[in-house]
Amino acid sequence: MAYALKNSQGHIIATSALEKPGDDWIQVDATDKAYINFLEHSLAEADAFRESDIHLARVLEDVITLLVERNIIRFTDLPEQAQKRLNQRQSMRHKSQLSGILDENSELF
Repeated sequence: MAYALKNSQGHIIATSALEKPGDDWIQVDATDKAYINFLEHSLAEADAFRESDIHLARVLEDVITLLVERNIIRFTDLPEQAQKRLNQRQSMRHKSQLSGILDENSELF
């Protein structure tokens, strides 16, 4: 069961799959074409933002690394949670690069 909120032109502007959020919301069939189109459009927009966030996160990591390398900031000046996340991402990236090397040369072993 799904619910949709429509604007004055009758276009879906929000959906909920869990519960009816308010009196203005109407029940729609999960196979309704307008409902499916809204979900597909929303997912496409979310993917673009998610992709942008991924690229921006990498840029920020690189900027932080550059600032630390040039002694403009100390890594320990960052909040503990930021240090932890940056270390985790650096470790993940390092492991990913190593696995790529091993995969490419797997015939050598």
